[in-house]
Amino acid sequence: MTRQPLLAFDVNETLLDLSVLDEPFEELLGDAALRAAWFQAMLQLAFVGGLTGRYVDFTTAQRAALQMLGARLGRDVDERATERIVGGMRRLPPHEEVPAALSRLRDAGFRHVALTNSPLDVARAQLEHAGITQLFDDVLSADEVRQLKPGPAPYALVAERMAVAIGEVMLVAAHAWDVSGALAAGARAAFIARPGMVPSPLGAQPEIIVPDIAGLAEELMA
Repeated sequence: MTRQPLLAFDVNETLLDLSVLDEPFEELLGDAALRAAWFQAMLQLAFVGGLTGRYVDFTTAQRAALQMLGARLGRDVDERATERIVGGMRRLPPHEEVPAALSRLRDAGFRHVALTNSPLDVARAQLEHAGITQLFDDVLSADEVRQLKPGPAPYALVAERMAVAIGEVMLVAAHAWDVSGALAAGARAAFIARPGMVPSPLGAQPEIIVPDIAGLAEELMA
């Protein structure tokens, strides 16, 4: 690689660890494994909104998905339970290697932004709680352009805000749909293969596949 890309990091699951929500799912709904089902239902609601021309922000989709999950289980999900889970999204820890790996990349001259589907106030609260706000040049939300990733507008927002060509942006994400969206928009991409995460076999492929952010730093600095 002859030119350092501008790194646009997805936040949820890529940088931050959602497994801390397993405990409230176990306590409130009886099964920690429901956390993954809830997150997938949230994505479905948000993406269906986009496909049908009705924008649904991530926090609204999270609340609605929790209500749907409760209805499926025959359990009442009250405001206390909703706050424990949806509010808990603001208080996620970083994956263990993230702070040091981001610092290493920054020291090597890479510019970083966070690019998330979460509303901007949530994203800022997340990074502040995780103690990594200072490692980013900017925080961008798909909510600013009223189109969620994997639509093209959020990736274009990064290029516009940071005054670079879209081909100089490298999305870093643990979600196959996010990587596919970035590549379709003309950006580069690195896939973070967190446990259980695999890239899509369809379409263009990410140029980097690594298990975590430390691996990304090794690859980019090689």
